[in-house]
Amino acid sequence: MVRARVSHSCQHPVSMQAPGGQPGTQPCTLPAHQPLQQHKKGPEDFKFGRILGEGSFSTVVLARELSTGKEYATRANSFVGTAQYVSPELLTRKSACKSSDLWALGCIVYQLVAGLAPFRAVNEYLTFQKIIKLEYEFPEKFFSKAKDLVEKLLNLDPAQRLGCEEVGGYNLLRAHMFFEGISWEDLHLQTPPKLTPYLPAMAEDDEEYYGNYDNLLSQFGNMEVVHSTPLPVLTVPAALFPRRSSSNIEQYIHDLDSNSFELDLQFSSEEKQLLLQKQTTGNPWHQFVENNLILKMGPVDKRKGLFARRRQLLLTEGPHLYYVDPVNKVLKGEIPWSPELRPEAKNFKTFFVHTPNRTYYLMDPSGNADKWCRKIQEVWGKIYHNHQTEGV
Repeated sequence: MVRARVSHSCQHPVSMQAPGGQPGTQPCTLPAHQPLQQHKKGPEDFKFGRILGEGSFSTVVLARELSTGKEYATRANSFVGTAQYVSPELLTRKSACKSSDLWALGCIVYQLVAGLAPFRAVNEYLTFQKIIKLEYEFPEKFFSKAKDLVEKLLNLDPAQRLGCEEVGGYNLLRAHMFFEGISWEDLHLQTPPKLTPYLPAMAEDDEEYYGNYDNLLSQFGNMEVVHSTPLPVLTVPAALFPRRSSSNIEQYIHDLDSNSFELDLQFSSEEKQLLLQKQTTGNPWHQFVENNLILKMGPVDKRKGLFARRRQLLLTEGPHLYYVDPVNKVLKGEIPWSPELRPEAKNFKTFFVHTPNRTYYLMDPSGNADKWCRKIQEVWGKIYHNHQTEGV
């Protein structure tokens, strides 16, 4: 078996650059990649997932057992890879070669820097079409040296890829400016540099980069919500409250715009029922929150690597932090709560939500990142402070 040791920090998108711009974990893939080719066993299933291990400095299998004879001849030209990393020659000629792994290496470098694979589509067929046509784009803030390396690896002609024998072999690949300063001979003995999550600075005109969904959000706010199963409508006996109660609940609601508001948390249990009734009948985002009262909501840009997507963030009782695709009206996920959850404002627009297994990168286009952090911290305090007090 051919093995390589790689840093666990590689699991975080855009963690490829150590402080000072030094390449981090990616060079560790090359010492494993080269012996595979020296054995002349052809392409391996060389992909992003196999570089990632467990532990701070893990041993990861990067290759299958080296096959011999007819068994290998059968497997060499078979599809064993990941759709996003399949080389164009395997798709067009039904035949792979040693240089096919250089293509996969280019995909890995791109994904480590950008956070997503270069060739992406809704299904494998369309992904393959993009690969054959070499249809991919670099995010605006992609590192220039990494971009040059990726362009030299993602070449439709296998004989022209940096690192193949026809253009100088691995020595030329190692000499690329992206790997400047790397000591290859004792790489396996070196302590990997401490890698930190990278977040590009935000420009004032980044809305053009993210996409302007404000009009779509406004349209969505005016849409009638139709449920496949009617939600139960809470009925509160009028005798329980003075006639002015329904207007009094407005004091807890602070509207920022048609798609953003937050609630004060001092309402009584009876007022909560009125607030939830108002939400059920009038808030189009209610369908995504499992009948929980929304405490704060608003549009944010959720980043993954160098890419960002507009999402509607919904903080509710429970507590829950849901995020919804406002264009397709689909619940995309939920930030998991735990006693270790911690919000952190980085500037007026950008804030992080740290969880044990992941840090979520969010940007509030209205410049109220601190309000999100304060409200999340307030909800956290009400839930976990009480639990900690009970345990004392």
